[in-house]
This record gives sequence, structure tokens and C-alpha cells, in this order.
Amino acid sequence: MQRAVPRAPFGAGSGLHVCRWPVPRSTRGARGTARVTVHRAEDDHPPRPRPHRRRPRRPAAGAPAPIRSAGYRRLMDPRHVRDLLARAPLMARELPGFGAGADPGAAPATPTELFAAWLAEAVEAGVLDPGAALLSTAGSDGRPDARIVALRDVEPVESAWVFATDAASPKGVQLAQRPAAALTFYWPLQGRQIRVRGDVTQAPKDVSLADFASRSPASKVAGLVGRQSTPMGALPEWNEAAERAGRELAEHPDAHPPGHTVYALAAHHVEFWQGDAGRRHVRLAYAQLPDADWERALLWP
Repeated sequence: MQRAVPRAPFGAGSGLHVCRWPVPRSTRGARGTARVTVHRAEDDHPPRPRPHRRRPRRPAAGAPAPIRSAGYRRLMDPRHVRDLLARAPLMARELPGFGAGADPGAAPATPTELFAAWLAEAVEAGVLDPGAALLSTAGSDGRPDARIVALRDVEPVESAWVFATDAASPKGVQLAQRPAAALTFYWPLQGRQIRVRGDVTQAPKDVSLADFASRSPASKVAGLVGRQSTPMGALPEWNEAAERAGRELAEHPDAHPPGHTVYALAAHHVEFWQGDAGRRHVRLAYAQLPDADWERALLWP
């Protein structure tokens, strides 16, 4: 319990008094004396002193943490991109290494075997979205295009990497014009990159229907909405279209978009790249021979 402190007169007839009010140790002066608060005599209780520091406001749920550093706010200017990149050097961490497979003679006979082994290690290590791949295509004008797609499967017999999209989407149109593509996987946690190049073919219709039926409800709704890459006026339009697609899916569980198509990239060249902090990267390439066997060779970094 705090003990009462007698009031002392402050000025003749001013009606003001001085009171020493107990304050926390963190707010005391250098000699440990309490701060002085001026109040009127008719006040029953003098006000507590205000704290020197105001607690920072907590960001709203889901909001990104604010950048309080003036230096970082300055670096958010596009003119300082080079400085930002210098603060996050590539490969500056401990990486797992290629392993015994770096010797072409000891590497698996097919690239799908090594891909499955690396994928298992990525999942075990906690790599985020290991099935996300950069799909690179080119249209009739020859200009390259790229976007992230989800790997659906790997066919070991055909050495094919499987993905799906709408045939009416830009990538579907480009694949129809030039049925060749490349898939690139990059797993930063392990410093590993996998490049797959080859010819692309469409799977039979029943395979595409089975693939769509295996998807989550949210993925089905997105597929039924369609209109991929076409202009949208405002975000609420998406909500309205998704609600209509959800009702359609509830009434007709077997509903599917007519353009949903499964594609298979039959690889003829696959490269496995293991980064190294000392820039002694290891590259192992698989090249398919005319008899469908695979030739393995190391490449200079």
C-alpha cells in the first residue's frame, strides 16, 4: 500500500499544491527521486504521470509487419534494389551437397528416379511448395512466356512430368501452337534446381476428367469459374462468379470445365543443379539417347 504524502504550499493564494507521487523505478530520475506533479487543491486524487513511451500499435490480423527502420524505408525505393540484393546474398548458408549421385556412374539410371529421391528429401526437409514449377512456353510469335504451375505426377516409364491447365488459357494456346516446354523447380532451402525440357502432349479426355474429379472443392470452383487471364473489372466480380460456381458444383457434383486438360512433358533433357556457398556448384545432366536410354554427364558450373 502506498503511503500518503503531505501536500506543500505552492505559491501564496494560488490554490495550487505540490505532491510527490510514487512512480515506478523505470520513470525515476538519475538520483531515484520521484517526479513532481502539480494539481489543484480541490482535487481528491492527483493524476498519475503519463508514461514516457507509448506502446506501439499491434498490426491488424493478417497485415504485414511494418518496416520501422528508416534505412529500410529508404531501400523500398526502386533505385535501391541493388542495395537490397546486397543485403541478401545468394547461397550464403549451409547446403546439403549433391551426394553420391554426383558421380555419373553412381547416379540413378533415369532422371525420374533421381527426381523422386530429391523430392522426398525436399519434403522431409520442409521445403515449401516443392511441387510448384515454372512452366516456360513460347507462342507463334516465338516470344517466351513463363508462370508457376502445380506438378500433378511423374510417369517413370515415359519419363514424363504431368501438369494440368485450361486449354483456352494463354499457356494452353501456346502449347497448341508450339507443343514443347520446359519445367524448372527451385528449392531455396536446399539450394537445388531441376530443369526439365521436352515435348508436350495432351492426355486423353478421361484422364483429364479424372484429374479434375480428384481436386479439392476450392480448386473445382476456381476451374468452373474459368476466364483465366482475361481482364476483370473488380475483385467482387470474382466473389460473385465463385458463388455461382459453388452452387453449380453443389447441384451437379460431376460438373467440370470443358477446357480442363492434362498435359505430359516427355523429357529429353533433365539437369540437376546443386548450389554451393563457395560457388562450386554441381551440375548433373541426363540426355536421352535414340534408343530411349539416358546418358549422364557432369557440366561445368
